Amino acid sequence: MPQYGSTNYHCPPPPASSSARTGNSVATDGNDDTARFGNYENKEAGWGGPPRDAAYNSFGGRSDRSKSAFFNDRGAGSRGRWVSLRSVIYERGGFAGGGNSRWAEESRDDDWSKPTAPNERLEHELFSASNTGINFEKYDDIPVEATGSSCPPHIESFHDVEMGEIIMGNINLSRYTRPTPVQKYAIPIIKSKRDLMACAQTGSGKTAAFLLPVLSQIYTEGPGDALQAENGRYGRRKQYPISLVLAPTRELALQIYDEARKFAYRSRVRPCVVYGGADIGQQIRDLERGCHLLVATPGRLVDMMERGKIGLDYCHYLVVDEADRMLDMGFEPQIRRIVEQDTMPPKGIRRTMMFSATFPKEIQILARDFLEDYIFLAVGRVGSTSENITQKVVWVEETDKRSFLLDLLNATGKDSLTLVFVETKKGADALEDFLYREGYACTSIHGDRSQRDREEALHQFRSGRCPILVATAVAARGLDISNVKHVINFDLPSDIEEYVHRIGRTGRVGNLGLATSFFNDKNSNITKDLLDILVEAKQEVPSWLESLAYEHQHKSNNRGRSKRFSGGFGARDYRQTPGSGSFSNNRSGRSAGGHGGNRGFGGGKQTIRTAFLFFFVFLNCYENYGRM
Repeated sequence: MPQYGSTNYHCPPPPASSSARTGNSVATDGNDDTARFGNYENKEAGWGGPPRDAAYNSFGGRSDRSKSAFFNDRGAGSRGRWVSLRSVIYERGGFAGGGNSRWAEESRDDDWSKPTAPNERLEHELFSASNTGINFEKYDDIPVEATGSSCPPHIESFHDVEMGEIIMGNINLSRYTRPTPVQKYAIPIIKSKRDLMACAQTGSGKTAAFLLPVLSQIYTEGPGDALQAENGRYGRRKQYPISLVLAPTRELALQIYDEARKFAYRSRVRPCVVYGGADIGQQIRDLERGCHLLVATPGRLVDMMERGKIGLDYCHYLVVDEADRMLDMGFEPQIRRIVEQDTMPPKGIRRTMMFSATFPKEIQILARDFLEDYIFLAVGRVGSTSENITQKVVWVEETDKRSFLLDLLNATGKDSLTLVFVETKKGADALEDFLYREGYACTSIHGDRSQRDREEALHQFRSGRCPILVATAVAARGLDISNVKHVINFDLPSDIEEYVHRIGRTGRVGNLGLATSFFNDKNSNITKDLLDILVEAKQEVPSWLESLAYEHQHKSNNRGRSKRFSGGFGARDYRQTPGSGSFSNNRSGRSAGGHGGNRGFGGGKQTIRTAFLFFFVFLNCYENYGRM
């Protein structure tokens, strides 16, 4: 079997000249040495606009415009060279941004709201990725509900709220033409210095919804007390971040860090990331270069705090992303240790934001300990799935799964990015080997893979060298791969929340996607919840699934809806709910008559398979025809 590095990758190795990165090294930040010196004397101090292969199309710009209207010519002439030099010193640890800065005293009066000199190489690295195929029109009809006292009005454009030169310039470079629903509401709420609990579907733009206003506030207010006392002294080994973002997984932490680098471009803010499974010494050395915004997993952050490398005394912005999964993974003790048992400012002084795709009642009640007078934001049918995703549930016996998977892959085409979920690590390796033997370029990730191997596998998948990724649940949350066309649940999960998060890997940020799930007798425990998901997302419901759900409800003696879908609580502010929070079953009844419990459309499971493949091939041909 071909070898690439220390891990089997079932796809061709990169050419000798390839310089593709193998993940986001912790030591690499937005101010790396190559990028730093590549444009040392660049006198184009204005925003250069989008990458050269893209049209300048944001905020009323023109495609033939070479400079952005957001900035004047600050870098022109000899002063431009001094600004560039000063930026270089800052990024290497000098001035306010460095951990070991003997010049820190000179920078305390600097205006953090003003952009630093541009850097062409860094700009290309951060913003060259295409942002195409976004279906923002789909968002226009998504319902949004905000509850709480004195909710600020939402925005319709990024221009409707003052976020400063740096943020607006980076929004332009990112080619964000209009805010998503969660951004329309979250940005003014955070800018108004209110605590926030936000529920929004996966891929809805949650990361930018908190990074944009938080960084805007930091640029406006400057480092404050964090730069007094110890922050900036020469030889300092302990960092005092102004903002902290907690994430449950390494992958999600790295993705948030990448976004933070974009929005911190041309600013004095230096983002850092720390997570488990990587060299802690390298992470410590990176921290010592300076850290204003820290993205971290809870376990590694506690380790850094106990080593005396991180202090939270001046942390005025706390973001907890994927909060429900944090608690599901058992991080509650670490989160309480970070928030309540150390030196972090208490609620009311700090601003706290919680983001997730779901917020069950227990987590909302727990949030009372972390948030004060917060606004609860529910975007869309939270706890459900996006209507941008076409969901298909097919009856497939265990012995037929592999052959049916091959049929789907053949119908999809080998160049489309396909994510295949299985339940076990052993199953992931076995299925990867099977697909490789069948001639498919594929790779896999699961909990037993090292961090380096996982990052390499994700890079191979994103780049299209291995367009099939077999994954366990470790990859289900937080992966931000915008062009995944098809998610296949080879093994359905045991709970419906995991199903929601898995299929959320496609149809992200307005793109259209397809999710196919193999169902059989082993999955009867999620029958009713799966039916509810399909109905809520206005998907086609197989008659056999309706019959199974009816039988399951009858056997359970009509005990009502499952805990998670009892009245859609995940999208409701528990403060508005009287009593115990139980709700009546208000789903419109669906007749189970006429199906007779027959799961095979006339008794033939092969008929299901043939009919589904016909539909899938037709859909694929229709999409290809639309591109002509």
